[in-house]
Order: sequence, then structure tokens, then C-alpha cells
Amino acid sequence: MSSNNVGPALPQGAGYGVVLGVGAAFAVFMITLTNILKRFNNEVQTSEMFTTAGRSVKSGLVAAAVASSWTWAATLLQSTGICYRYGVSGPFWYASGATVQIILFATLAITLKKRAPNAHTFLEAIRARYGAPAHFTFIFFGLVTNVLVSLMLIAGGAATINALTGMHAVAAIFLMPIPVVAYTFIGGIKATFITDYIHGVAVLIIIITFALTAYSTSEYLGSPGVVYDLLVEAAEDHPVSGNQDGSYLTMRSTGGVTFFIINIVGNFGTVFLDAGYSQKAIAAHPVHALPGYIIGGLSWFAIPWLTATTLGLSALALESNPRFPTYPNRMTDAEVSAGLALPYAAVALLGQGGAGATLVMVFLAVTSSFNSELIAVSSIITYDVYRAYINPNASGKKLVWMSHIGMVVYATIICLVSVGLWYNGISMGYMYLLMGVLISAAVIPATLTLLWEGQNKWAATLSPILGVICAIIAWLVTASRTCGALDVACTGSNNPMLAGNLTALLSPIIFIPILSLIFGLDKYDWQSMLAIRQADDHDIANNAGLSPEAIREIEMAQEADWVAERKKLDRAFKIASVTTVLLAVALLVLWPMPLYGSGYVFSREFFTGWVVVGIIWIFCTFMAIGIYPLWESRATLAKVIGGMLGMKKSKTQPVVEGEPAVSGTATPTRGELKMMDDEKKIDETVA
Repeated sequence: MSSNNVGPALPQGAGYGVVLGVGAAFAVFMITLTNILKRFNNEVQTSEMFTTAGRSVKSGLVAAAVASSWTWAATLLQSTGICYRYGVSGPFWYASGATVQIILFATLAITLKKRAPNAHTFLEAIRARYGAPAHFTFIFFGLVTNVLVSLMLIAGGAATINALTGMHAVAAIFLMPIPVVAYTFIGGIKATFITDYIHGVAVLIIIITFALTAYSTSEYLGSPGVVYDLLVEAAEDHPVSGNQDGSYLTMRSTGGVTFFIINIVGNFGTVFLDAGYSQKAIAAHPVHALPGYIIGGLSWFAIPWLTATTLGLSALALESNPRFPTYPNRMTDAEVSAGLALPYAAVALLGQGGAGATLVMVFLAVTSSFNSELIAVSSIITYDVYRAYINPNASGKKLVWMSHIGMVVYATIICLVSVGLWYNGISMGYMYLLMGVLISAAVIPATLTLLWEGQNKWAATLSPILGVICAIIAWLVTASRTCGALDVACTGSNNPMLAGNLTALLSPIIFIPILSLIFGLDKYDWQSMLAIRQADDHDIANNAGLSPEAIREIEMAQEADWVAERKKLDRAFKIASVTTVLLAVALLVLWPMPLYGSGYVFSREFFTGWVVVGIIWIFCTFMAIGIYPLWESRATLAKVIGGMLGMKKSKTQPVVEGEPAVSGTATPTRGELKMMDDEKKIDETVA
């Protein structure tokens, strides 16, 4: 498990038990739940429901899904490694540098709901506006984003499982996706929302356990004051180059702020270009998209911040203790880059219990994010390739079939590529820094597609391509000049990655005006996006027992609803524009920059307050994405549980799609129309 050749903390059987046992249990649970909802909540798994969950998910579940999907293996492992390298600044730079994208994406989510209400993917809006050339460009960047995220998930998870249990990484790579494919195959995007919720709650409980152990009950640490003293000693033994006074207890960190910039740039790409996030916006009820993304982003902030502040600092404090797996040596750069600071700290803190908790936490983080990637890629294959260019009139049954095929093929490809990365020593940390170089050139053109009517199709098509070429050149040239080699260690260092990431994100600012001058400004009227049509699910609906009259009644109700929802979206956009910018400024400037600029080294009291704020925030997160979704769904839960206890199948007709009565995850029946009307009045009052 370590550079000291100390054996793994857990036996191989524990690794196989979690990967196969826990994975299979979730698969069985989700498949069973899908059938329960079908029977007792009148749900029909049409292509629209499979991909968009009826476009009716409410804010609590949206927030839980956003926070859980954004909790990658890298969220836990990379943030802890950055803390180990740079001290208290690392967790904050990681958390703030990846929270603002989710918060700012709320504005884009509202705009997408408004401009393209029937879209299944963000790429459909690209095609509707610009046509095939730009569509192909963004399909490429979208798929590269999904592939990079998936590889980080699987590679990071496999490395951690291997370190903790000795289970061969290749076995973990091939076994982890199987249960995820199984339940996503059956349940579609709704399965991702529900499993995201369950996984997220479990991960939060484990994080809270680690935090309370490290800062209150551990016999080796036990209080912020003890951790503080050990960090002071650690800085005396091995001061941090580029940190104020070499301390681990300062926000003034040259390496930390370099990572901060790389982190911001790369994560703009992974949020704005990952179809998984736009699909959650599409699946959200129009009224609930904005609060869902803002609550989700603010809730997520505490996850990497407190995880890394707990386990990253515990690793620094305990590595001089014989309990630490690498004792008496420090961790190597390769181990830190592979994300092993977290499991090593957990083992030192709680022994085998810590190893087991880490194993479960990382496995859940990997699988909850990977199911989102599966749905995202299968939707691109289904709607942006198959339906767009191969079979425009495909029935709902064929679209669901194509989604299934896409999932299986994609999961297989990711497993094969992950094995190659493992044997070539390319770690999760390397890919995390690289992703912005390869994808961020498409962020600004994608955003302007929804926000500016003047961007022409050639600016949208060519600026991402030119930007990524410039970014790769800047990355490799900087690597060659700074360390004279183009190996993994050199190209993965901070300066080359910084040059490549910044070039990727900012180069379209130059290319878009030039291409606009050459080809002229567009005067887009947004009508082609409004014309995107939903899938034809009449074949599935007829098989489910719906009459043509019932289907038409549902469609007319949806059209009437949309008129009212447009007004709410207009107001939500104004609120989002102000709120998201203010929150972003607070997290990026108002909070960290005074601490960075002053070079303040934390006192014992300030550090204690810093930890207490993190713990309070994680409990608020638990309330927001653990308790609130249950409260929001209480009526549907009562209905389903009552139906199960009574063992009486609902007598109301199932419907294809529409606004649920309460929960935001079910489809309505005509018998629930009064409840829907009452809820709309409440929504309008709140809005």
C-alpha cells in the first residue's frame, strides 16, 4: 500500500465485497424501485422519461443530484492531495474553484429551459441554431469531456481500491461499471437522480464521521488545537516552498493559487460541456432549476473543503506517527498524484475502520458520477447522432434501445482505455490538470450560443478547434522550455498545465471577434431552438394502455403549462444573473483574496474557527440534500408506501410525461390535476 511496502489495510475480499456486493445491492434496489414506481406511481418508461425524467424534477432532488454527481473520486482524492501539498489553502482553492461553475451554470440552465424547452441535450440546441458543422464540433468536445471525466472516475477509484485492499486495479476497472450500467439501463436518468441522492447521503455521513473523529474524539488528534500544533511542527520539518513562512496554515501559497487557476479553467469545461449537467437542467421542473443548482453548488462546497481540511491535514499531522502507512518516509509525488493521501490518512486515523469507510466512500463517489456520464453519452449517441442523422423519425422504443446500446459500448471503451492508462502510469491527478487544456476552448462559444444572438456558425464551429490547437502548443512548448522533457512528470507540472489551460479558455475571446468580422454577425431569432420536438412515444404509451385521447389530453395540458412557465423563467433568469455573479465574487474574491494578499498565517483560534465553519457547513449540506428532498417528496413517498402496504395497484391511468403532483420524480394522472393546480398557485405566490 505504501512506499514502505506495508501491506494493504484490508484484505482483497473487502475490495471484491464492496465492488461486487454493494454494487449488486444497489443495482437490485434500483431495478426494484423502478418497478415499484411503475406499479404504484403510474410511471411509464418512455424515451422521454428515460432521458428527461418528465422534465419535472424538483429543487431538492436536483440539488442532491448536482452535488452528488460533482462529487467525483477526484473531489475527495485530489482535494486531499492538494491539501497535503499546500496546506489549508488547498481545500479552499479546490472547493471555490469548482463551486462557482455550478452556481454560474444555473443561469445557463434557466436559459436552456427557456430557449429550447423540448431539447434532450444541449447539443440539440447547437444543431438547431448552427447546423451540422458546429454540431459535430461540439459533439467531439462533449464526448471528450465525458471520456476524461469517466477515466478520472474509474482510474481514481481503481487506484484507491488497489491501495486499500490489494485488489488488482484491472479487476476493479472492469467490475465497478457493471452494476452502474445495470440500474441505469433499467431506470434511465431517474435512476441517476435517486442513486445520486442515496450515494450522496452515505458519503456525507462518512465525511462527518471523519471530521468529528479527527477534531474531537481521536486519541491521536482529537481537537483543532492538537492538529494546529502538529502542522506547525510539520512546517518546521519540511517547509512548503512558495507558502508564506513555509507554513501549512496560510492562504498565501504560490503553488496553491496556480492550482486554483488551473482548477477554475478546467472545471468550466467539465460543467459547461458535460452533457450530464445540462441534462439535469433539462430534467428539472422550470421553476426548480435555479434553486436546485444554487443549493446544489453551495452544498457541494463543503464536501471537498471539509474532506480535505480533515484528511489532508490529518495526513500531514500523522505522517510522523508510526501508524501512518509510509512511516518513517513522506508520501512520494506519485502517491499524492494517484490520490492516496486520503486513504493513508483514513488508515492512520481509524485503522481498518477508516480504510473500510474510505473504500465505501470512494466507490459510491465513483458510481454516482459514472451513472451521470452513462446517461449523458447515451443521450448524445441517441439524439445527436442516431436521431439527428440516421433515423430522424425513430420511435420511442428504438430510441430507448439505442440508449441501451450506447451505455454498454461506452462503458466497455472506458474500461479498456483505463487499463491502458493504469499500465502507462497516467494518474487521476494528471488527467485532472489536463482536462482544461483539451476541452475549455469550447466553453465561451457554447455559452454565447444561448446568450448572444450575434455569434455566427463559423465562429461557433472553428473557435473551439483553433483554441485547443493553441492550448496544446502552449502546454507542450512551456513544458519543453521549463524542464526540457515531454514526459509525464514534466508535462504534468504546474507551469505547462497553467499555460495550456489559460490558452484554451481565453483564446476564443480573440478568435470569435475575428471570425465575426470575417463572416459577419448573426441575427438569430431563437425560433429554431423552440422548434426542437420531443420524441414520438406513442408506441410505448399504447403498449402501456394509454388511449390516443388520453395522450392528447396530456399534450394539451403540457402546452398550457408552458405558457405560464415562460413567465416564471423570464423572472428566474433575472434573479439568476444577479445571484450567481454575487456568489461567485464572494467565493473567488471577497473571502480568499484578503487572506492571500495579507499573507496571514492562521492563529490557533482562527484555525479552530475555520474548522468549525466547515463542520457547520457540512451539516447544512446534509439538511439541504439529505433531508429536504425527502420532505419535498413526502406525498409521493406516502402514496407509494401506502400502495405497497395495501398491495393494490393504482387504478388511474399511467401517463407518458408531465408535472408530478409533489415529488418531481413521478408522472401525473388526471386524478391529480387538482393537487397540481393547488401547487401551481403556491409556486406562483413564491415566484
